[in-house]
Amino acid sequence: MPVDLTLPYSTLFAFMLVFARVAGAVTFLPIPGIQSGPEAPRIILALAITVGLAPVWPEARIPDGIGTLAVWIAAEAAFGITAGVAVSFLLETLGIAFQLIGLQAGYSYASTIDPINNADSSVLIVMAQLMSGLLFFAFGLDREILRIFAASLSAHPPGTWTAGPEALAVITNIGTGMFATGVRLALPVVVLLLLIDCAIALLGRMHQQLQLITLAFPVKMATSFIMLAAVAAVFAPVWRGAAERTLAALGRIL
Repeated sequence: MPVDLTLPYSTLFAFMLVFARVAGAVTFLPIPGIQSGPEAPRIILALAITVGLAPVWPEARIPDGIGTLAVWIAAEAAFGITAGVAVSFLLETLGIAFQLIGLQAGYSYASTIDPINNADSSVLIVMAQLMSGLLFFAFGLDREILRIFAASLSAHPPGTWTAGPEALAVITNIGTGMFATGVRLALPVVVLLLLIDCAIALLGRMHQQLQLITLAFPVKMATSFIMLAAVAAVFAPVWRGAAERTLAALGRIL
């Protein structure tokens, strides 16, 4: 007996628009390895998330023409890009902190391969990216983002969301918070390294024959490493607070 596998047009348009929304977010999420990986796994990930959200798909309107459909797809992609940029700002918080520390401590002279950009990066930057990825999954932010996407399908059905000044203001505030949180995390280590620089400068003035430049790098690197180990326990709670603020902001605009 033949099986009827036909689908209504509204379901097909709903799948297309939800997939555009999810793909926009997946494209901008800076998960280690996802940007440099092949296209097929990223497409499969976006398809899997789209199919997983199928129980909450609203019934999409049928567009009047190809122009209306293109505008709806662009709006849905902008929706996902907004969420992806907000989360990428959050994941770059530790990167800002470790960049400030590495620049003062001299770790920028020792480089390794960045797993996201495949470029030479500071050792601390690579560590910050991996830590951000681990904290992202450890605190369950992947599930929270899926919940936000599921709720957004009811609040803003496919083809109805438009980017406004409120969304731009929220993204700007998230970016500002990223820099503020990164500076807060890096400030104890940076201040200690500044005191070491002052001490070495004074010692150099008193004993000008000493080659203190050869001692400055190992002393600052060792001190920054010890200080990072001492304040590492603070990173997770501060990062989690920034994550909660980011999710709250996403909930308001999405």
